[in-house]
Amino acid sequence: MPPTPADSEHRVPPAAAAQTAPSRRSVLMAGAAGAVVVPALSACGGGGSSGAGSGRLRVGVAGGSAEDTLDAHKPTDNTDIARAHNLYAGLCYFETDYSIQMALAESIEPNEDATVWTIRLKPGLTFHDGSPVTADSVVFTLRRVTDPEILGIGAPQLATMDRDNIERVDDRTVRVPFAEPYVTLLDLLAEYSMGIVPEDYDPDNPVGAGPFRLVEFTPGQRSLFERFPGFWQEGHPRIEELEIINFPDETARVNALLGGQVDAISQLPPSQIEVVRANPNIETLESESGMWTPFTMRVDKAPFDDVRVRQAFRLIVDRRQMVDQALAGYGSVGNDIYGRFDPAYVEDELPDQRERDIAEAKRLLAEAGHGDGLEVQLVTGPITPGAVAAAQVFKEQARAAGVTVNLKQTNSTEYYGENYLQWTFAQDFWATRNYLSQAAQGSLPDAPFNETHWADEEWVEIVNEARRTVDEEERNRLIRRAMEIEHERGGYIIWGFVNTLDAFHRKVKGLEPSVTGHPLTSYGFHRVRIEE
Repeated sequence: MPPTPADSEHRVPPAAAAQTAPSRRSVLMAGAAGAVVVPALSACGGGGSSGAGSGRLRVGVAGGSAEDTLDAHKPTDNTDIARAHNLYAGLCYFETDYSIQMALAESIEPNEDATVWTIRLKPGLTFHDGSPVTADSVVFTLRRVTDPEILGIGAPQLATMDRDNIERVDDRTVRVPFAEPYVTLLDLLAEYSMGIVPEDYDPDNPVGAGPFRLVEFTPGQRSLFERFPGFWQEGHPRIEELEIINFPDETARVNALLGGQVDAISQLPPSQIEVVRANPNIETLESESGMWTPFTMRVDKAPFDDVRVRQAFRLIVDRRQMVDQALAGYGSVGNDIYGRFDPAYVEDELPDQRERDIAEAKRLLAEAGHGDGLEVQLVTGPITPGAVAAAQVFKEQARAAGVTVNLKQTNSTEYYGENYLQWTFAQDFWATRNYLSQAAQGSLPDAPFNETHWADEEWVEIVNEARRTVDEEERNRLIRRAMEIEHERGGYIIWGFVNTLDAFHRKVKGLEPSVTGHPLTSYGFHRVRIEE
């Protein structure tokens, strides 16, 4: 997600090289890099197995439902995202330290005012079916993502792209014009939802250029992949087969690892970490990340259409207690602002940390007409580790302010069903993104996941101006102003950032901490090798 700091002329720099992280982000990532693989604490019981087949990695991924998809440009749940990372390859990608590196692209560079971007592919690339990855593939992909009948997740971020005038310069080169300066294209192209696909792409029989090609897929249950020897990254993948198994239930996921039915699991529940570490054959992986699990308040529905109620609910939360109880301490306190690793996220220039203030919360609620108390329903479910626990903690914390919280328990299928994005008061989870990219995903009026139905006119104007501002210093100033507005009157309660916890059998090698917020080294299973 980020362009590098601008040069002395404040121009968007060439993007062919790895990006250099700003100092604050470097400090945070250093902390994450210090999060080590922790070996088991004691020897009790077995666990793990030699695998269903030689060189097959079996992974239990949190979530999944009958709505699972293989569509390269519309992944939603954890299992969709895991498949997208392995079935498809993008032009560039986020490395585990959050830098952007080239993948299928040799270079991606803007002109001086960032109104035209030139994409140059690496030579000799192929899709899973043996067909070449060409400039035509890139043109088709960009047009498919923005096709009104498809509308991929990345479509809102390409709203100013002149899709009818994308130019195929030669077999490996594409020029992408925009109606106005667009400085965050790299952030978008590095997303897991921007895999390059061939011109005859069929999501029901998908062909990609990722490290693994599809063998079997049963929505809501499992998917099986085999190694793609033509993957762009030489020497990868290092395993012959990959099996991704859905586990909406946390306990079942942990038991599958301990019982040897899988070799690794994503998103280990914090409450289970000591149980897992007690097994000598299991190792755990902790990563400090920018992942967040917010409470979502619809700003267009009562009672949250009154900004005073939203402000009161934010003041109800004891954030340290929330991190300690819902995450068992595996996280850090949040301040209702996302984009933790964004270059603009400078704490000294942002609002002071919001603290619990029950007296002020009561005053605001009374002013909003709820002096005799307020009753709300909070929709929760096992959508990500800590979500249900956080809902339970909030329910108890709210009592002190005279707020009665009734929990509506759901499963993943119901939560992400027809009412998803319609809940008045609910939760969600997000991985690490820079501020403008996250706004395009979840906060702008046309965002695919605008779960709070936020459409503040002043904020929208500032964000759109920031998206076309080439001067990085000025762009960061605008972003900080947008952060202030959301902090003051937005619809998110961002109480903390989550340390991702994963677990795997000790025979699995190659996993490492990642600040991206996606589990298991950003689902980078092409990195894994198995040592019996």
